[in-house]
Amino acid sequence: MRHTGQVRLLGYTRVSTIGQDARLQLEALRGVGVESRDVFSDVTSGSRTAVQRPGMKRLLEYAQPGDTVVVWRIDRLGRSLMDVLNTVNLLRERGVKIRSVSDGIDPETSSGRMMLGMLATLAEYERELIVERVNAGIAAAKQSGTRFGRPPLSQEVVAAKLAIVNDARAKGRTAEEAAKLVGWSRATLYRHQLAARSLSSGAERA
Repeated sequence: MRHTGQVRLLGYTRVSTIGQDARLQLEALRGVGVESRDVFSDVTSGSRTAVQRPGMKRLLEYAQPGDTVVVWRIDRLGRSLMDVLNTVNLLRERGVKIRSVSDGIDPETSSGRMMLGMLATLAEYERELIVERVNAGIAAAKQSGTRFGRPPLSQEVVAAKLAIVNDARAKGRTAEEAAKLVGWSRATLYRHQLAARSLSSGAERA
């Protein structure tokens, strides 16, 4: 049932495999007042970003401005620092707050806001390192005589580049400008975005 004006605590848990137990996460969420009926969960592994997971999708559809999403640790929101930050930004853009029980991250406190700022700084640094590694690898391959047409990229590399592009777009860059950051043309960007959406839809139907 949708709420009307009442602020809610919404929980989110994530484990990597079916064999892992989310009990510790659930107990931590209940300990700060999250009702069991308001907990969204994912069991996932591999390179799927947060917004591609069914539990997170349901949470994003259900959360409304003023709600607070509570997690056991901030890393439960994503598989990498960039993924975590993208998820945090997406929630905050919708007026949804984030609280991490173990990390002490609470947007209602000055220390919590400072930690979110540090997280953003570290994620920006990680993005720059990924771009440098990708470009260095391409340069080294060219020097060794490798010819580039359209070499297949791993899903992890594509997902990392798409995360960089999405962040740049969120900061106001055009699709062409964002694509250039990762060495893509605008057409290549659209092709990878379409493939990612198709992969996500196919996984859901399966």
